[in-house]
Amino acid sequence: MLSRRAAPARSVSLIALASTLAAMPQAAFAQDNETPEGDDQGNQIIVTAQKIEQRALDVPITISATSGERIEELGVTDLDELSNYIPGLLIQEQSANNPGIVIRGITSDSGSAQQGPRVTLYYNGVDISRSRGSYQAIYDLERVEVIKGPQATLFGTASAVGAISLVSARPREGFSGEIRGGYGNFNQTLLGGHINAGSDVLAARIAFEWRTRDGYVTNLSPNQEEDLYAQDQLGVRGSLRYTPNADLTVDLIATYDQQRNGGTPFISGTFPAFAGAPGGPANAFEDANLGGNPAGAAVLGDDQLGLNREVYDLNLTAEYAFSDNWTFTTVNGYREFDSREVFDADGSAAPFLEFTEIADGWQFSHEGRFTYSGDALRASMGWNLFIEDGLQNVPFATEEGTFLQCLSSLFGAPLIPGIPCVAPDGSVPAAAVTGTLSALGVLPPGVQAIPYSSVFENQGRNEAYSVFADATWIATDRLELTAGVRLLQEYRRSGFRADIPNSVISGAPLIPGQVDTNGQTITAEERFQAVLPRFNALYRITDDVNVFATISKGRRSPVVQVNAGGGTIIPEEVVWNYEGGVKLATGPVSASLGVYYQVYDDFQVSVAELDAQGNPTGAFITASAGSAKNLGVEGELAVDVADWLQVFGNFGYIDGGIDEDGAFSPAFSGARFRLQPEWQASGGFTVDYPITDSIRFFATPSVTHRSRIFFEVPNNPLISQEAVTLVNARAGVSFADNRFEIAGFIRNAFDEEYLLDAGNTGGAFGIPTFIPAEPQFYGVQLTARFGN
Repeated sequence: MLSRRAAPARSVSLIALASTLAAMPQAAFAQDNETPEGDDQGNQIIVTAQKIEQRALDVPITISATSGERIEELGVTDLDELSNYIPGLLIQEQSANNPGIVIRGITSDSGSAQQGPRVTLYYNGVDISRSRGSYQAIYDLERVEVIKGPQATLFGTASAVGAISLVSARPREGFSGEIRGGYGNFNQTLLGGHINAGSDVLAARIAFEWRTRDGYVTNLSPNQEEDLYAQDQLGVRGSLRYTPNADLTVDLIATYDQQRNGGTPFISGTFPAFAGAPGGPANAFEDANLGGNPAGAAVLGDDQLGLNREVYDLNLTAEYAFSDNWTFTTVNGYREFDSREVFDADGSAAPFLEFTEIADGWQFSHEGRFTYSGDALRASMGWNLFIEDGLQNVPFATEEGTFLQCLSSLFGAPLIPGIPCVAPDGSVPAAAVTGTLSALGVLPPGVQAIPYSSVFENQGRNEAYSVFADATWIATDRLELTAGVRLLQEYRRSGFRADIPNSVISGAPLIPGQVDTNGQTITAEERFQAVLPRFNALYRITDDVNVFATISKGRRSPVVQVNAGGGTIIPEEVVWNYEGGVKLATGPVSASLGVYYQVYDDFQVSVAELDAQGNPTGAFITASAGSAKNLGVEGELAVDVADWLQVFGNFGYIDGGIDEDGAFSPAFSGARFRLQPEWQASGGFTVDYPITDSIRFFATPSVTHRSRIFFEVPNNPLISQEAVTLVNARAGVSFADNRFEIAGFIRNAFDEEYLLDAGNTGGAFGIPTFIPAEPQFYGVQLTARFGN
């Protein structure tokens, strides 16, 4: 239940609508990675969101997709950067262990094993939505696809607000490969590539990427060996494709993902880092002084701040066309993750709030689906099962005198008057409190330090079984009507245990409100059912212009919430989504415009857990904030001005938040959702100009803008980030018929200073911390390609 956030992870009311990504190539949620022949830009691209091949123009739901090639053109290296170019999508990577995914202003980022996600993240057709196991590097991808609005009928139980799909490049016939390397500021290094070999029956592909970077926040602590937000991550993927005939295709994909990243810069807005350091949030853009707690390394698992994470993923997909109209597809996946992140929640040199989050678990999924495609009817039907088992274990280590002096000082009543927690020069006078108490006779003689540690753990086993059907009636050449439903049966079991000893000095648990479970694991379980429908209509005004309307129901699972006091049920979060829009694809122009409206009941928020006296326990729990609503507009445009020049732009506007209902949830009444900008936009152009027959110049400069966002609910102006505008670019030259390429890139070209997050665990104790976003990054990359 630990969320390294200080306050409610933003919940929100959502409403879904339209706009097919015109600024980038589009495709849909399919397992096949090969784009069919034809246009591959804008609304003309062929997609399979409804389990059949269709132009994006003809799909009555909102799909945004970006090809791997387009990701390269933009100079994007991670999903959070890509989200800047997709209206209605925001991805915050506080760390690889704690991504926050926001679709149309609704956030999914809880780390609790007891709580379900709102956004479904798919990797090669398999649900990998569990927050601590979901991060995936985006190397050698065929495409990234985004569907907005609840679509549980098509994409499973967690897509209450939408879904994101990562589709890796599949093996192909022939021999080919690529190797690329790069170097940039902050000692960035890149080594990656792939090799592909095979026949039309059996083909294999191996791809990898290794990225390293020095931390961009200097850590002054002598206890820590590297700066904050250093990066060292490796991804390796092996793929095998078997196609014995034209009717059967089998794909086997194995992936290994590893991070050995530096600590997250939770920088205090209360305690100074060094002599002369400015106070308050401005510290986020100065040097940090996060000492951690080396004396508690045995408890925390390491004396160094940072993330140690490994993920193993295995996927088996088979598709068999057993007649001209019928196809059977089965998608099967197993994923296992194991992570340990040591972090300094107080953001200072004091060994005050020092935690580790250990998250591990496994997921298994299976889906079987029959698809029919006829002249007057298209349909799919099948079954799905998803099982996951995981835990979130949170050790805490401190020194008793230091902790009690720092905590009591925050409330204006220090344990020993005159001794600050952290001095103006960044030193820690509170470290002498235990020795002082010993000298005063409160403690035995000679006692200089009293190590203290505790741990709490939440556990969750979730099983979902469902059957679904979806059918489209082609009433006329211009009108199509779609209806679908998913029937869902869930089993959820939660557990909690805590080892909370009493303090030697105070005689009570050191963190107020924490309760020991006396060696017992408290459990609770429950079963739930749901019916999730959708209805769509598509009308072709002309062959180039379509309008559509959608009504769909989304659901975030109830939470079987267990803590030391026992179990409670937090009701399911239900959203009804209404959207409509227009899509256009004619000649060189591709465009879309849509509006959505969503109505939420029992909107779930994450809040800091408090005891009966209002003291924080260090954990976060789920609560209902009552009703919420979301209204938004999205528009996209791409124009091929010439064979060598494309101009693109898009925007999103959201007016949403928790309803003003002071009687039900006065703390949340009228609040905007966490990480929900009112405005989001991006634009730019792509040049791909032939200089000679074998040499070409390419460039993609772009601008992205996001209005103010709040980092927590209830909203606090201090815990927010004002509007941010960023300029990015990638440009270079390819030669020898595209065999070799040299490119330069720059991100955040004007070195804008802005916050990635604020509040966090420290905020629950009244000392919010602030995380700086990436500074200016630039570098050069060399690429060599070979084979056919």
